Amino acid sequence: MKIFKIREEFITLGQFLKATDHINSGGHAKFFLFENDVFVNNEKRTERGKKLRNGDHVLVENEEYLIVDDTKTDSQKL
Repeated sequence: MKIFKIREEFITLGQFLKATDHINSGGHAKFFLFENDVFVNNEKRTERGKKLRNGDHVLVENEEYLIVDDTKTDSQKL
């Protein structure tokens, strides 16, 4: 499992896909989500605007990610 750190309250699924190099631009997110199985917390998702928050698990193209809020102290991290 890979750790994906965020510095805001959330990141959208479309932004996440771009940041993890699964797509080249935000415009590709809609097509990618309809052509590929993407799971957030074990639920298939197709909304590029889905908000990913601290503690969420994302599975995309056989890669698993844990979303971690990087602004919290070490004792508060998952």
